[in-house]
Amino acid sequence: MLRYIKALKNPKAFFKRYHSIFIITAVLFWIKTYLVYLTQFKLGVEGFYQHFLLFINPVSSTLLIISFVYLFKKKGQYRMLFLVDLISSIWLFANVMYYRFFSDFITIPTIMSAQENSGSSVLELLRVTDILMFIDPIVILIVIVKKAAPLYVNNHLAAFRRTLIAAICVFLINLGLAEIDRPQLLTRTFDRNYLVKYLGVYNFSIYDAIQSTKSMTQRAMAGSDDLVAVDNYIKANYVKPNPDYFGKAQGKNVILISLESLQNFVIDYKIGNQEVTPFLNSLAHDGTTFYFDNFFHQTGQGKTSDAEFMMDTALFPMAQGSVYVNKAQNTEQALSGILKYQGYNSAVFHGNYKTFWNRNEMYRSMGYDKFFDAAYYDMTDENKKNYGMKDIPFFKESVPIMKKLEQPFFAKMITLSNHYPFGMDQQDTTFPVGDFGDKVVNQYFQSANYLDTSLKLFFDDLKASGLYENSIIVMYGDHYGISENYNDAMAKVLNKEEITPFDTAQLQRTVFMVHAPGVTGGPNHTYCGEVDVRPTILHLLGIDTKDYLELGSDILSPEHQGIVPFRNASFVTPQYTYTGEIFYDNATGLEAETPVDADKLIETVKEKLNASDQIVTKDLLRFYTPPNFTPIDRNDYQYLKPTKVDLDYYKSP
Repeated sequence: MLRYIKALKNPKAFFKRYHSIFIITAVLFWIKTYLVYLTQFKLGVEGFYQHFLLFINPVSSTLLIISFVYLFKKKGQYRMLFLVDLISSIWLFANVMYYRFFSDFITIPTIMSAQENSGSSVLELLRVTDILMFIDPIVILIVIVKKAAPLYVNNHLAAFRRTLIAAICVFLINLGLAEIDRPQLLTRTFDRNYLVKYLGVYNFSIYDAIQSTKSMTQRAMAGSDDLVAVDNYIKANYVKPNPDYFGKAQGKNVILISLESLQNFVIDYKIGNQEVTPFLNSLAHDGTTFYFDNFFHQTGQGKTSDAEFMMDTALFPMAQGSVYVNKAQNTEQALSGILKYQGYNSAVFHGNYKTFWNRNEMYRSMGYDKFFDAAYYDMTDENKKNYGMKDIPFFKESVPIMKKLEQPFFAKMITLSNHYPFGMDQQDTTFPVGDFGDKVVNQYFQSANYLDTSLKLFFDDLKASGLYENSIIVMYGDHYGISENYNDAMAKVLNKEEITPFDTAQLQRTVFMVHAPGVTGGPNHTYCGEVDVRPTILHLLGIDTKDYLELGSDILSPEHQGIVPFRNASFVTPQYTYTGEIFYDNATGLEAETPVDADKLIETVKEKLNASDQIVTKDLLRFYTPPNFTPIDRNDYQYLKPTKVDLDYYKSP
């Protein structure tokens, strides 16, 4: 390599080197890709470290592409060099064009549904500068025609091995550095933007192909016979609705609000003499709101997306990865689809862009009519925090849009402000930070207070809009906010000497409230989890769930079991907490003697998780259509960039 660098001092000498054309191609391809990242995609790159990762991530894919050229002999090498570089450039160009229209990257499923995703005319998306994306194949073609450099190497297999090894090594280094900034990048895969930002568009395409192949294989191997045992198990464990509550909210709008990272310990908690969540506290004690104080999140690696999935489907998330990312093409019988048959319109409100957690694809399978993402909001710097829009302006700008929806509607709203690391802009709060020896934990209370304030203002706006009286408002904490890494500070928060495994399990409680004007509720101590929300809501609306394949059950029903499985097969019941293969007594928090029904409890949890996994991994719902349900055709749903006419309409009072 040094001799090539030295040869650069004499361009004629450099071009006489056997690998010169390959080096020139690699460098041009690398720099071109990096410049496209900077100018054509909005990847949210922040700070030197992320810019450095963005700069180096094309290297491994560039070396990989070049390595396969060396598999060919003599003239085949320069022909293949031109061909693979041209194809790679076309692929980059195609992603740019696709991104201009959809703000997303091409995936295997989008290729398979290319006709449905065609959108507007390609000519309208073209730019004069797009020709620069083909500068390297043009250079190769000129060199070939002019014979300006040696066009092949003789020791091609050795060159292939060296280049391939270099590509793998660079990729592993790139991945290692990316994991430092974004842990579990390949298993959680928050967003395709993240994968491209950290690993590059070509490595993302390889990853997507692997994931799509895996998913398609699981699906292809399944048949309707796989559904029989699952169907029998679910129908045998059906929980009837409580007649005292069934249909009490019939015909009302449903507003489902995801409360980012809001754990239940904040309810009635004070910093100094100030309540952290005064508005939610008032709801919890007003005697009319259903307040479930033994509600646990059940998310896995998909976190917020897992919570959404459970709310919509009453199925468990995957043990690894996210359904939203890995199984977005599945047949779904989601809450939005069930309500659609009852005459409801559906919409999602989210102050981030539609690709985050692959929502723009997953919502198509669920049949959401509208998706109001960041493109519909004023995403100014003062309005943004963490992963998108601050909650107060988010709710404020959502109400005028919500008023335009035809009633009855089902609206899902996803808040963002109360997200790790919970730091607040000074102008947004006067609430004091905590004093527990850790910055993150201290800031959590400020952030939670801001979320609480935003909810109060939202309720006020709903009342002013006329929507309040005819709406059932469901609020849930999607997952924990403070992890086990902060146990020392959390011990001080809870006034304990230490946080034990039992305490950690108990801290998985998140806020869950159902507020329905005209329906009497009150505190409820039933043990329940996120998979139980859908059947509870549907029964309140007067829709029986006996024909749907779901693993949750109506929390208000006397038949509700109160066994809350976690994704790792741990669980809680009203009497016991089972974690780390140890039973704890809920009354004392101490290790308990093994219950006489321990094997039955463990087996029940495994059966529930296994039944859900069978449905999700094998896409079994495609073999079953419940009565009174119209199957969703995902090709009927597209979430395109709003036009000026759209924005003027939805933002007007």
